[in-house]
Amino acid sequence: MPLYEHVVIARQDISPQQVETLNDSMKSIIEEGGGKVAKTEYWGLRTLTYRIKKNRKGHYTLMNIDSPHAAVAEMERQLGLNEDVLRFKTFRVEELEEGESAMMRKGGRDDRRGGRDDRPRRDGGFRKDGGDRPKEGTTEKTGDES
Repeated sequence: MPLYEHVVIARQDISPQQVETLNDSMKSIIEEGGGKVAKTEYWGLRTLTYRIKKNRKGHYTLMNIDSPHAAVAEMERQLGLNEDVLRFKTFRVEELEEGESAMMRKGGRDDRRGGRDDRPRRDGGFRKDGGDRPKEGTTEKTGDES
């Protein structure tokens, strides 16, 4: 059977229990269609990049699905009718990711961000004081001065 990754964004003003109920209903549709849900991850209430239907936040959920296309199409049809769902997207994949998804792993963007001295300068060098300007009272010579 084909493998799918399915992401759903639900409205911000529903409770996490209602999101869980929504996930259970999607899972039952898939199982009635002869498939199975390998993994469900609730990513939490996250800020949207832009407003969708007057919502600034949404409850994100990821589902890994092993199911025939007809069951996935029925699930998408039901989600399109549900007023609590802002967006959903289904991707067909070659294999399902084992373990946690990238959204759930530690070491994301915040852990990579360091101080100014951690980043290289545009010219390839590093400053010991972490700044990119010369200290007061000193001058740096550039190549175009004579």
